[in-house]
Order: sequence, then structure tokens, then C-alpha cells
Amino acid sequence: MKWKRDAGLTGRILLTWALLLLVYLVFMGVLMALGLPSGFIILIAVGMGLVQYFFSDRLVLMTTGSKIVEYDETPDLHRMIEKLCMEAELPKPRIAVMHSPMPNAFATGRSPNHAVVAVTDSIMQTLNREELEAVLAHELSHVKNRDILTMTVASFVAMIASMIMNNFLFASIFSNREQGGAWIIAGIVAAVVWVIATLLMMALSRYREFAADRGAAYITSNPDALISALQKISGKMDRLPPEAKVAAEGANAFYIIPALSGKTLAGLFSTHPALEKRIENLEKVKAEIRGY
Repeated sequence: MKWKRDAGLTGRILLTWALLLLVYLVFMGVLMALGLPSGFIILIAVGMGLVQYFFSDRLVLMTTGSKIVEYDETPDLHRMIEKLCMEAELPKPRIAVMHSPMPNAFATGRSPNHAVVAVTDSIMQTLNREELEAVLAHELSHVKNRDILTMTVASFVAMIASMIMNNFLFASIFSNREQGGAWIIAGIVAAVVWVIATLLMMALSRYREFAADRGAAYITSNPDALISALQKISGKMDRLPPEAKVAAEGANAFYIIPALSGKTLAGLFSTHPALEKRIENLEKVKAEIRGY
């Protein structure tokens, strides 16, 4: 079935950027009103943002221990992705494999021309060919939707707030009384900004998973394969020891199924929607593809 751009995702991306920009401007206004060295803070944050933008793929690969693999190392995997890229009208990304007991996959990179799709060795042993194709199509959908770049940009405000949160006590102790009080107020404001920015990012992250699921169904015309893959991955993840999940928690936002998932209120900070909702979403796409 022909690819359909997700208008809902595009709208949410624009809304998230607008809200984050508003929060950012208010935050910078508060810092300047308090007389803090906001220019220095922005300079450091922009530097960190540029590093994150240009080297995000290398940082993620290094963090997860993933290794780029060439055609002669994993020919089947390369052929599978080449076929899916033709269907999705995408340039072929670099391919990486991660040694992990978790059956999972992720995509990273700032654009389709700088993308990396990675899979764990466990997922290649867990899924059959059609299921693995569906998972790879899901990751390629993230690349085509350019939502990886969106999440990188969206993290900018949270990064500034987090930096101030982590240092305001130290700064207040070694400042004079007036500046010390300003740093404490800035720390409180930074905590509020961090919560708002994180909630906005997580809400967008959950929707982008729905969009990537739909994209995978359009690319493969086989939503049942992705449903089966998600169920298999989730089932195996439930049987993994807690320490294995905690070790991978930092990369939750990248994975097709998170290592740890939120419940109740904590679900607001979850990077992925519930499995049941994802299957329900795919069932709707299946009905659309089959014309009923």
C-alpha cells in the first residue's frame, strides 16, 4: 500500500515545537530577570545541542554498544533493508547490530541521509523473516517521518533546564546572598520547565510510535506481522531479569518496545504507548488496507 504521511504527527510536531519555544522564551526571560549569566548558559546548551545534532548517531551507537556491520557480515539483513528502502523510497541507512539479550531495534540519525538502523542479535533469533521485516519497516518509518530529528530538537529546552537543576545548589552556595537566592529561584523554575518539556516530549514520543507502526504496515502491507512481532518482543522482555532491563533504560526512547514501561501516573513519562493500544491501532490499519 502507498505510504501516507501522518498529518496528526506533523501537527503534533509543530505544536510541540511552538510550545517548547514558548517555554524556552519564558525560561530565558526569567533567567535574565534574575540577573543570572543566561548568555553563558545558552552558549553551553547550544554547544551541547550541536554535538547532539551532528553526532547523535555515533553517541547512540557508542552508548548501546552497537557495531556497524557490512554487507558481507549480515547479507540477509542488508538485503531485507534494501528491499524495504525501495518500498519506502528512502536511501539505504547504515546498519548496526547490538549484542543484547533483549529482542529490540532502533533507528537514529538526524536525517534520512545520515540514518542508522540497529537490531539486537536476540531479535534476529526471536522473530521470523516477515516479523523482522515489519520491525525494520517500523524503524525506517521513524527515519521517513524525520521524528528522530524532532526529538533531538525538542530535548534542547529540557537539556538547559536539566543543566540548571543539576548545578543550582552548587552555584547558590558559592555566590553572594543576592545571587544565591536568584539561583535557588532559577532551580525551582528549571524543575518546572523540565517537567513541562519532558511531558511534551513523551507525549510526542508515544504518538510517533503509533505513526511508525502505521508506516510499517503501509510499507509491508502486512500489519499482522508487526502485531505478531510486538507480541513476541513484549513476551520475551517480560521474562528478562530486572537488571537487564534497567541497564537498557537510558535508551528506552529509541527501542521499538521499551525496556521498562510506565504504569498509571508514571505512564505520562512513558516513551511508548501500551502494547494493547498499538495492536488496536494496527487492527484499524489492517481494516483500511483490506478495504473494510
